[in-house]
Amino acid sequence: MVVQITRAVAAQLLAEAAAFPECEVCGLLFGTPERIDAALPCRNVAADPACTFEIDPQALITAHKAARAGGPHIIGCYHSHPNGRAEPSETDRAMAEGNDWLWAIVAGGALGVWQMQGRHFALAEYSLA
Repeated sequence: MVVQITRAVAAQLLAEAAAFPECEVCGLLFGTPERIDAALPCRNVAADPACTFEIDPQALITAHKAARAGGPHIIGCYHSHPNGRAEPSETDRAMAEGNDWLWAIVAGGALGVWQMQGRHFALAEYSLA
């Protein structure tokens, strides 16, 4: 499967990561499993945001409520790896287990898109729309 990402969303994720190189930025992705149409930056509430992320629970609750009321559907999340690569870390694997979200990871000016399949991440091909 090839996931489409709007050029605006891809640029937004790359710019956000570049603007905050000292910490992992994070947020939610919206659209369909085949297309990422929007991204919402969220506060990283992790104990050590320099090396891990945790999306602000209130932002997640608000997004779920909005989706139930007819708003955009959450299809995944994104975060950056300030000193890593645009691929899932062991921590990411542990956090993602059991969810089928798309995960966009930004590192070193690159963007990778992954999907959790069972207990493993699979690289998702993507195209800019």
